[in-house]
Amino acid sequence: MYKHVSGTLHLVILVLLVIMFGTISSSFNFIGEAGVTPAATFPPTPTAPPASDPTPEPGWTLLQPGLEKRVYPIHNGAHQQVETLHIWRLDQNYFRMDVAYDATPRSLDVWQRQTNALIVVNGGYYSIDNERYFPDGLTIVNGQVSGRSFNSGGMLAIDDSRTELRWLVQEPYNSSEPLQAALQSFPILVTPGGGLGFGAERENNVSARRTVIGQDKGGRILFMVAPQGYFTLHQLSVYLRESDLNLDIAINLDGGGSTGILVANPYDVISPSRPLPFVILVYAR
Repeated sequence: MYKHVSGTLHLVILVLLVIMFGTISSSFNFIGEAGVTPAATFPPTPTAPPASDPTPEPGWTLLQPGLEKRVYPIHNGAHQQVETLHIWRLDQNYFRMDVAYDATPRSLDVWQRQTNALIVVNGGYYSIDNERYFPDGLTIVNGQVSGRSFNSGGMLAIDDSRTELRWLVQEPYNSSEPLQAALQSFPILVTPGGGLGFGAERENNVSARRTVIGQDKGGRILFMVAPQGYFTLHQLSVYLRESDLNLDIAINLDGGGSTGILVANPYDVISPSRPLPFVILVYAR
């Protein structure tokens, strides 16, 4: 009887020791985990996919990164197409601009070959004196200023990093500003903020081919060419203000026989009927 109890007692003691040892071991493990902060682990950062060309807005065609084109058919009250408005829109992150002038005018093709510009557009108005051509208003080419500033109208102002359009009534030319290039023209068709620039009280009912430079509220530059001669200045001013182009400002350039634009890639051209003494140039950055 004693031996049986003793054996049972030994078994009970052994079980109790195993339980106690496991509890103590677990306690030590918990203390160790609580006393030491483990290194943080994070899921791997996903790799962004390569950037692709943004999808153009409806109605626009992406010609190359940062350059889009849109063509607006213009209809009269009888639903007849009377004009086609061609628009090129440039993102300044991709392109820079310049102005070129020569007293001897030349065609858009010659200007493009000599400057190697991506885009060549006719500039503002000019006069002729003894067979020499010179721009009306102030012009800056390669930092050199010529001519006298208009008191009204608009100005294309280009510095080393950016291009902007200005309304000279609101922001007159400042001779101390270091501009690389500039030209002036008139009238303003859309005033800063998107207002009507050429009201009905100024309507003269003269229709002509038109070239316009604009800047939208996102800072993009737009060249707009209406080559069929439908628009008066008032009509064009109203059309641009009411359009979906989100224009902040738009300036009328020389029109009529001067209206023209050449895009080198992909090739596209609306030819003027006469050579031009000064032009606006666009280059890839």
